[in-house]
Amino acid sequence: MDIQIATLCDFAADYNGKMVINGTFDTLAAPQMPVVHPHCCLAMRLCITPEDSGQRKFSVNIIDADGNSLDDKMPIEADMPIELPESVPFMTRNLILNLQGLQFPEDGIYSIDISIDDELMTRIPLRIVEHDPSAQQAEA
Repeated sequence: MDIQIATLCDFAADYNGKMVINGTFDTLAAPQMPVVHPHCCLAMRLCITPEDSGQRKFSVNIIDADGNSLDDKMPIEADMPIELPESVPFMTRNLILNLQGLQFPEDGIYSIDISIDDELMTRIPLRIVEHDPSAQQAEA
């Protein structure tokens, strides 16, 4: 199984197998910590081949720099049964997770780990920075 796309974004949707991604980002800036990000999406596109057939376990975990899960709701896990017809050499599937109310206790580097059958498939870095725009204006 190949993850062709994995990105954090403001919005994502699937329209008849075509993925629409809007506002991809890798950094969030906030005037103070902790910060709660009200809504974002994890958009993924998987390419599946006949060798991937069977019962799979899919998981997403958001971790801090020390490898600790962001909160007690992590990891997000789901069973993922895969079966391709014999005449199909590959197929793609779009997966979109809507994430609401993510709370980051402090600034730093976080990661979004995507695993299949407990094997890390990809890691998306996310930087949280504390930035007070009023302090910058005072310096000008």
